[in-house]
Formats: sequence, structure tokens, C-alpha cells
Amino acid sequence: MSERSSGRQIPVVVLAGFLGSGKTTLLNHLLHRSGGSRIGAVVNDFGAVEIDAMAVAGALGDSTVSLGNGCLCCAVDGSELDEYLERLARPSAGIDVIVIEASGLAEPQELVRMVLASEHPDIVYGGLVEVVDAAEFDDTRARHPEIDRHLALADLVVVNKVDRVTDAARVPAMVRSLVDRAAVVPATHGRVDPEFLFDCRPSEERVGQLSFDDLHHDDHAEHLHAAYDSVSFVSGRPLDPRRLIRFLDSRPEGLYRIKGYVDFGPYDTRNRYAVHAVGRFLRFYPEPWPVGEERLTQLVLIGSDIDATALREELEACRSDGAPHTDEHGMWGVLRYVQGAAEDPAA
Repeated sequence: MSERSSGRQIPVVVLAGFLGSGKTTLLNHLLHRSGGSRIGAVVNDFGAVEIDAMAVAGALGDSTVSLGNGCLCCAVDGSELDEYLERLARPSAGIDVIVIEASGLAEPQELVRMVLASEHPDIVYGGLVEVVDAAEFDDTRARHPEIDRHLALADLVVVNKVDRVTDAARVPAMVRSLVDRAAVVPATHGRVDPEFLFDCRPSEERVGQLSFDDLHHDDHAEHLHAAYDSVSFVSGRPLDPRRLIRFLDSRPEGLYRIKGYVDFGPYDTRNRYAVHAVGRFLRFYPEPWPVGEERLTQLVLIGSDIDATALREELEACRSDGAPHTDEHGMWGVLRYVQGAAEDPAA
């Protein structure tokens, strides 16, 4: 018997990369540095012996392994993926984020397509993370030119093993020339701050007003010095939906994630709009304003090599001019990205 929807959105991150690039190492790092978040891991091995699933689970035997921290590792093919997502998204599982580790020979766009096609109400696409081996990058591209196409689809590229090359900046620079607006982050041993990929659960439950501790965990002692920046934006004045959509549709290279809440003022006095953007993916979720809560727009933007000052100025320019009337078509751009409000909300 299926469980009732929890009403919360669980991001599904696709983790891809060629054989030996360090995907399993990165996933294991996330499992051990999750900040209390419960991660469901779907491991798609190539071959009869599921070595990656064993490495992630730290156990032998069944291809489905339940870990002590709530992680679930499964060896799947395409026809099984929706079944596993359904299992992991059950409220009783208590999963906060799902990571699909693709086979080193997989076509990542197929996994992305399947995640986007899922009709599960608690599932939301969390981005395509492509891992490349800095030490083997030139040889890998020569042998497998399709890697350029994979990079062009990525939302985030982790250039792993930069400690194994003499010029640590060369491969990240080359990757930036191949990607389409993706953030590019150098790493060693797959050590990327989990906060760059998903929201780490706060250390204690908070009630009432959303705080920046909820939106952006800022414990510098736990940061792993990934090359990323964050921008916080608060506005007591509502935002103009047309201006905000223009900003979002033209967001710059390296801006990987946007999260928070938007107040559109007179355009919708009943609802605030939770916003979730990762790479090129964007979605809004209208929800009633909590009773008695101050009506603010609160956003956090996370990226690599982004111009924080310019981003704040662009967001400030999105503020409404204060006119009491509204354009009846003003919200159409926002509604394109509300599930069920348009034919293709992820377009």
C-alpha cells in the first residue's frame, strides 16, 4: 500500500562520469559528510559483479543494501528506476536527498530524462553532476569524444584529482570552455562540500520564520574549501515577476543553485513562491503564507566564480515599483515553471 505524499520536495541528483573518474569516492564522501541529512543512493553498476554498490555500502551480498545512516544502494536498469525512486521517496524512509550514481558507461541524459519524467509528487530534479579525472582528461577525451557532449549537459562539473597534475588550473579552464553555463569545481579525493549539491539538515528543528541558517548552513569549520561562493538576498518589497523571470532566464555561467522564497505582492497576495533552481532547471512552488509571518523575499544563490555584487544589483532591480495595480499577464512567466500550471513546466 502506497504512503501519502509528504508534501516536501526530495532532490534527485544524477552523478555521472567516465570509468575511474571518482564518482564512488565522491558519493562516499557525501555519505560521510551529509551534515545529518539522510541520503538514498541508487548505484547503477556495469557488469555482473556490483563492485560500486559494494564500495558504497561497505557490505557484500544483496545488491540492495540498507545502511545504518538510512542510505539505500541499488543496482538498477532504466525500467527499475521509477520503482526505486518511489521506494526512497516514501515518507517513512525519511530520505532528504537521492543520489543516482550512473555507470561509467551510461548516457547521463537518459537518467536525467527519466528523473524529469517522474510523476512522483515528492521528487524534484536536483541536477546532473559530471565528474572528470584531471590526470586522465586529455586521454579520455581522445578515446571517448562523447565526453564533450556529456559536459555540455552538466549542471555542475567536479574536476577531480587535481592534486595529480602539475598545472591544477589547466583542466578546469578547459572544462569551462566546454560546458554550457555549468559551475566547474576542482576537487581532490572527491571532496566537494555537500551544501553545494543539497541542503544539509539544520542541527535542530526550527519553527516559524525562515532563517538564513536554514537556507545556507554556514559552519566554516565544516567547509571543504570547494571553489564556490554564495549570495544572500532579502527584500521587504515584493519582486516584480516579469523582472525576476528575465533575471532567472539569463542567469550567468557558474550560478549553480538558487533557493528560497519570493513575495510577488499584489500579483498573489495569498501565496509565497518557493523557488528551486539547479543549473538550467527551474521550478516554483506556490504555498500559503504562514499566519503572522513577515512577508519577505529571501534567496540564496550558490555558484562558482560568480560576481556577488552584480547578482545583488540585478536582484535589487527586480523589486516592484510599488504600483498598487498589477498586469493580469505578469505572472505567466512564473506559472510556466509551476508544475501543473503549464504543459511543460520544466521547459
